[in-house]
Amino acid sequence: MYQTILVPVDGSSHAEKALQVAAQLARGTSAVLHLMTVAEFPPDNIGLFTGGVAEPYAEEEREKLAKGMKEEAHKAIDKARATVDLADIEVKEVVRQGRPAELITGEAEALGADAIVMGSRGVSDMRGMVFGSVSHKVSHTADCTVITVT
Repeated sequence: MYQTILVPVDGSSHAEKALQVAAQLARGTSAVLHLMTVAEFPPDNIGLFTGGVAEPYAEEEREKLAKGMKEEAHKAIDKARATVDLADIEVKEVVRQGRPAELITGEAEALGADAIVMGSRGVSDMRGMVFGSVSHKVSHTADCTVITVT
């Protein structure tokens, strides 16, 4: 049934549960799992988020922050892999930087994914309540099956 399954991970327990479900699906169908994590863009400034004045980052500071965010993204994949037995499953990894929902649906389309299996909530639950959850956006915009795991 499934040949290509995209599994976005972000270090949350919901993402780990989603990977467990995806691994079961992959074992039953010999699908390839594509673990994906998205390092969001560094903010243009931090002042607005802390109640201060907008102070733009210097390019060097933005690059340093972006590098740190990408490192954290790789750690999210490593953490997810450590929680699930992925023996005998072909697993590929990808890290992108940008807006998570858009990149997840774009990656699924580029891969020709049959399904996206993702957690219902991520590590930024408060932000999701304010701006709308990534899983909600993906489930409404993806062209393939989306399985949301709680």
